[in-house]
Amino acid sequence: MFENAHDLYKSKEWKNLLQTLKLERVNESGKLLCEYCGEEIVKAYDCIGHHKIPLNNSNVNDYNISLNPDNIMLIHFKCHNAVHHRFGYELPKKVYIVYGSPCAGKSTWVESMGTADDLIIDIDKIWECISFCDKYNKPRKLQQNIFETRNCLIDQVKMRLGNWQNAFIVGTYPLKMERQRLADKLGAELIYIDCDKEICLSRAKDENWKKYINEWFESFQE
Repeated sequence: MFENAHDLYKSKEWKNLLQTLKLERVNESGKLLCEYCGEEIVKAYDCIGHHKIPLNNSNVNDYNISLNPDNIMLIHFKCHNAVHHRFGYELPKKVYIVYGSPCAGKSTWVESMGTADDLIIDIDKIWECISFCDKYNKPRKLQQNIFETRNCLIDQVKMRLGNWQNAFIVGTYPLKMERQRLADKLGAELIYIDCDKEICLSRAKDENWKKYINEWFESFQE
């Protein structure tokens, strides 16, 4: 029994069903195509299971709706928002924790997915917003203020304060327990931006950032 839709999305039943559908719905060329726009879904984190009959707390335990393959479309993350806006569905507030190595492309992905109705809590952008430093310059004397600003915004997300539609929390979060604890606290979905270490290093602006990248890959827990 699921208490709400969020419980379903965290469940093994849902994750196993999505994995099965991804395998079953590849075309003859081995590509998985978005069932909304028809373009290829390249990255695993960009594939969303969309319920044709909208899921809510009243029907979440009706498996003919919640876990019925015929009621589920595999579509791009951005297409998911488009589907709901097009058909006027009222989406509940959703929270995503987007994590990965420095220079993996987390902020770039979020900016390509978000809309004007979404809230973005990006530690690098906070550095730029409330200091004279760019995101590659992080003096220790400012760290407490930066982190307290981020924590204040995260508390607002926890209380669902405001009229935002989606909240994206962007950070490195290499430790499994740390990011899972935050996800449980916020009722959030974890999205891992997977990027090869060599690519991240090639994007680094200076030696300090190369050091951060190497340290992240040493401490990262799947």
